[in-house]
Parts: sequence; structure tokens; C-alpha cells
Amino acid sequence: MSLSFTNSIAVQSRARALVPLCAGAGAYLFFLYVGDTLLQDSDSFWQIKIGQWILDHHALPYTDFYSFTRPGEPWISTSWLSQILYAITFAQWDWAGPVILTALAIAASVAIFVHLLDAHLEIPRSVLFAMLAVLLSLHHILTRPHMLALPVMIAWVGILMNAADRKVTPSWAWLPLMSLWANLHGGFVLGLVLIGPMALEAIWTLDSAKQIRLLARWFLFGVAAMIAACVTPYGWRTLLGATNILNLGELLSVISEWMPANFASFSAFEGAILGLIAIGLFRGLTLSPPRILLVLLFTWMGLTHVRSIEAFAFLVPLALAKPLGEKSPLPQAPQDTEQGNESPAARYVTVMGALMIAAAAWTSTSVYMSHHRFTFTMDQTPVTAVDLLQQRKAQRIFNAYQFGGYLISRDIPVFVDGRAELYGEKFVMDFFRAIEVKKLDNLTRLLEEYKIDATLLVADSPAAQVLDHIKGWKRLYADNIAVIHVRDDEASAGNAPMSTHSN
Repeated sequence: MSLSFTNSIAVQSRARALVPLCAGAGAYLFFLYVGDTLLQDSDSFWQIKIGQWILDHHALPYTDFYSFTRPGEPWISTSWLSQILYAITFAQWDWAGPVILTALAIAASVAIFVHLLDAHLEIPRSVLFAMLAVLLSLHHILTRPHMLALPVMIAWVGILMNAADRKVTPSWAWLPLMSLWANLHGGFVLGLVLIGPMALEAIWTLDSAKQIRLLARWFLFGVAAMIAACVTPYGWRTLLGATNILNLGELLSVISEWMPANFASFSAFEGAILGLIAIGLFRGLTLSPPRILLVLLFTWMGLTHVRSIEAFAFLVPLALAKPLGEKSPLPQAPQDTEQGNESPAARYVTVMGALMIAAAAWTSTSVYMSHHRFTFTMDQTPVTAVDLLQQRKAQRIFNAYQFGGYLISRDIPVFVDGRAELYGEKFVMDFFRAIEVKKLDNLTRLLEEYKIDATLLVADSPAAQVLDHIKGWKRLYADNIAVIHVRDDEASAGNAPMSTHSN
């Protein structure tokens, strides 16, 4: 190998080391600039509120104290650490804090993702896969705990995949990563589930004697990972709390983020699936059965629940990176570079480059924040309507699902909010049927059963229109965000509420 070629490879190696940081910084600046788009889900309100409660009381919630329909019911927060982080940043910098925190999480996700792909693919393809993954995930990139857990998920799967590719067991030194994930978000269950398929990939081409020994070590690692997942303030109950959401049956088909993918019109996800098929056919990829299982699993998850599309976007490329890289292998770095024996000057250049990237990102943040104020999307914040309800001292408000988080942030007990696992399938399905007024009895029954004295509904919801015609209720206020109905004492004194079937 000539000296010039060796030096060229060494220079490329140092340059490649900065590519993940550059990609992460680019993602951070982009989402900082479009930060208002991250503030579109009212769940952010109650996530921050719970984090504030934990900080104020130096304790964790074990029962519900935000609703008047489920007071005292058992409930734990599997995202307590994320909620604390969001609460701290919100208290310091208002909505800019959660936006910056989320943008940093996206940056870390992209940087880790590109770093993992970089071991097998060329730089342009690694960055392209990262851009496509972010594009596919845009609908679910919000100021919520799952974003803080995203870089942990990518790193964990990368560790498992790397061990499987090398036919070894993952180092137990990485188990604290599972504990961190379990404290950030309930999605850590996926990390536990993936240990099985990864173990099969690791033993697939080995002889039977080695298979048994390696599988036993992977089994022990899986047990240790499950124990690590219980290293939370809730202990083993963290596992139960994280899986409760999956037991909501029919309800998962009506909550937008848990709905199956819709291909009525062309979408980026549909394009990604077609592209995945095209890549497999064009490149002539041959995958092992366990790796095929992984790709099918991630695809099924994305098809079943739109919130899982981000897992498909980031994890499928990790599963395909090695097979794709084998079709076009990268030039090998010199042995001294592989072993990390770079000269002090080379390390200095790398460190200085990283510091310059971080400084540029921080400077850009300071300049941008000096003249921009982040605001939550208006259709999730019925400010005027809630002000009026507080003036009237309304106690039991029948609220729209998307207004629950905002009401909690205003210290108003809610009828329902985004914690579907607390309320249960039957209750929330009854609520949605009442809102849609499939049968008028559903609405009037809930209003009477829970002694509702005011309603706060989306302006164009069927229930809001029907309440205009139900005796005993009158419209008090309406704007383009929300409409309020209150009991009409004069009408209700002589007439009971209507209880008829809609046509």
C-alpha cells in the first residue's frame, strides 16, 4: 500500500468521524427553525404537568389525580424521566426549552444512526438513509417522551445488531442503556422483544455446538436486560405499565397515532415500502431468515400503527446495512487507524472539528432565540373558552379528547385526556361514540351519569351541533377552536333532556 493511499485513507477516516456530528447538527438546526411544528399535540401539556408535580412533591404518581372520572385509580408514569426533563426546560425557557430538548434528541438520533450505518455503507448513502428516516417520522416528531427515547432505541438496536453480525453476545456494559430507556419511555419493551430475533441472527450460520453455547449467553443477556428494565422507581410494575396500552383493543383503531397506515392516497411510508422492495430486487439481496423476520416485524409495526413508522424508518436500514455493504464494500483503513493509533495531531483535528460544530449550533440557537418565540398550535389551546369556564367556576367539564392536556395544564379536572390506558377501552369508546353521536343516548347518558355542568368541544364536532337542540342545554360561547354548552336551568326545570335515537 503506497504512502499516499495510506494517508488518503487516514484523512477520509478522520473526515468520516465528523460526518455523524455534521448530520446531527444539520438535523438540530432544521428542527430548531421549524420548532413550532413540534408543538402540535396536547399530550405535551400533561407530560410537562406531571414532570412539574414530580419535582414539586419529590415523588412519583401511583394514582390519577387529574380527572374527575377516574380519581384515585391506579396509574403510573412510565415516562417519568422524560417528563422531568421537559418540565425543567419548560420552567427555564418556556416552550423554547422543550423544543430545543426535542431537537437535540433528534440530532443525537441522526448522529448515532449515521455512525452505525457508516460501518457498512458509503457516507452519501448513510446520510441519505438518515434524511429519509427523518422524513418518514415527521408526523410523529413532537415534544413528547418518545422523542427523547429515540436515540436510545437506535443505539440499543445498533448494539444488538453489531453483536449479531460478529457472532458474539452484546457486552453487559450496555445494560444501563436499557435502564435509561425504561425510565424515558414505555417503548423499551420493543428493545426486549428484539433480543430474540437478534440472537437467532447471531447463531444462524454456526455449528450446533457453538449455537447452543452462544444462544445460552444471549438468553442470559436477555434476562439481564429484563432486570435492567426494572431498574426504575416503579420496579417490575414498569413492565406492566408499558404493556397496558397494547391491551386497549378497538380503542387503538380510533386514536390517530395508533391507527393502521392508510394508503388511500400516496404517502412517504408507501413510497418507502415500494423503495425497500425495489432495493431488494435491484441489488439482489440475500438475507438470513432471522434478518428477514426483523424487516417483516418492523414493516408490520408500521402498517399496524402509524406511530411505529419511525421504528420502521430507523431500524430497517440498520438491519439491511451489512447486506447492502457487502454488495459494495468500503475501502479498508490502515491497521493503525483501525486500532485507534492515530497521531495526536489527527485527534486534535477531530476534536477541534467537533467543538466547532457544537459552537456553531449553539451560536445559531442563541441568535435564533433572540428574535423568535415558540408558541403552541392554536387548535389545541382553547384559551378564551377555558378562561370563560373558569370564570363560571365549572366543575365537571365534558371535554374534547384533544383539549384534555390543556385543561390539565390549567389545573382543571378533565373528563378524559391522552392517558387512554388509565380510562380503559370501554370508557373511551363510549366517549368517542358520544362525540360522534352515532346514537343520541350515548351522549345524554354520559352527561347525566357524570353530572356534567359544561361541555368544551371542538367547534365542528357532531356532539357540539346536537347540543344546540337538546333541551336543558344552551350554547354559551363559540369560536373557530371550541364551543361551550352549559345547562339551561330554565329549560331543565320543566323538561328532562331528550333521549332519542338519531336518524
